[in-house]
Amino acid sequence: MSEVALGDVSKLPESERINGTSNNVNSVKPVTETTEENPGEKLNKKMAAMVDPPTDIDGTENSGEAAAILEIEYIESENLKDVEDVENCLKTLVSGLSSKDWVSVCDALNNVRRLSIYHKEAIVGILSDVISLILKSMKNPRSALCKTAIMTSADIFKAFNDDIIDSLDPLLVQLLLKSSQDKRFVCEAAESALIALNSSVSPLLLLPKLQPHIKNKNPRIRAKASVCISRSVRRLGVDGIESFGIDKLVQIGASQLNDKLPESRDAARTLLLELHSVFEKSHVTIEASAVSEEPVIASWELFCQSKLSPLNAQDVLRVTNTARAGLVLGS
Repeated sequence: MSEVALGDVSKLPESERINGTSNNVNSVKPVTETTEENPGEKLNKKMAAMVDPPTDIDGTENSGEAAAILEIEYIESENLKDVEDVENCLKTLVSGLSSKDWVSVCDALNNVRRLSIYHKEAIVGILSDVISLILKSMKNPRSALCKTAIMTSADIFKAFNDDIIDSLDPLLVQLLLKSSQDKRFVCEAAESALIALNSSVSPLLLLPKLQPHIKNKNPRIRAKASVCISRSVRRLGVDGIESFGIDKLVQIGASQLNDKLPESRDAARTLLLELHSVFEKSHVTIEASAVSEEPVIASWELFCQSKLSPLNAQDVLRVTNTARAGLVLGS
C-alpha cells in the first residue's frame, strides 16, 4: 500500500512535490513581526529584524505579495548625523512623511529628528503638519514605523521644550497608550519618549495636560499618566508645588491610591510622600516666620481632612504615617 502511495507521489510534477506537499498558493503560513536585540553590542544603536506582511502605510495588506524581510536600524539621538542639504530635505519632508512606502516614511522621520537636533528653526513653520504626520505613523500597526515615530516625538520634545505644549495633546494620548501595550520594544520607546517629555517641558505646563488622563477608562493609561505626574511633581520643587496647589496634587494622589493597577498605586504613594515632605518643610518655615497673614492649618492630618473626603483622607494618612513610622524604626 505504501509503495503504491509513493509511486503516486513520484508521478506528481516537481512543483507539487516541494517538502512533500502540493504547492498551494493559498496555504501561506502567517508571519509575525519580531525584533531581536544583540545584548553584546553597545547601546548606541539598536538593530531589529522586522518580519512583516506587506502592508500599505494605512496598514492594509497587499494581497498576493510575498512577505518582506527588512532590517531596520534604530539610531539613538546622539548618533544621528546632520543632514547634508537642509533646503532639499525640507522640500521633500512632508511628501516623505506622507508616502505610501513605509520605509520612505521611516527615512523621512529620521530626517525630522536630524532637523530637530541641528536645525530646529527650519521646521518651525511646518511643525504642525509634521506632528500630524508623526501622529499618523505612531498609530500605524507596523511596529517599525510606530517605534520610529515615537523616537521622533522624543527628539521634538527635547528640541522645542515648552513650545510644543499647544500641539501636545494628541501625541500624549498615543504615548500613554503605546507605553502600556504588549510589544516590549515599542513600550520601551514610548516610555523613553514620556521621560523626555517630563524632562523637557515645564511641569507647570505639563501637569494640566496630564491631569485629565488619570480619569481615562483605560487603567493602563491612568497608570502611565500617574507615573508622569509623579515625575513632574518631583521637578516642581517647593515653590512650584505651592504655585500649582498642593491641595490639587494631594487630591490627584488620593484618587489613584486605590486604582486598579499597582503601577498607578505606587506612583500615587510616591507623589503623596513627596507632598507630605513639602508640606512639613513649608509648615516649619511658616511657623518660624514672625508674621503670617493667612491662617495656617496646624498639621498634615488636619490638612488632609480639610481637603479630602473622610475615606480618601484616611487612605492618604495611612500611606504617609506608615512611611513615617518606617523612618522612625530605621533611624
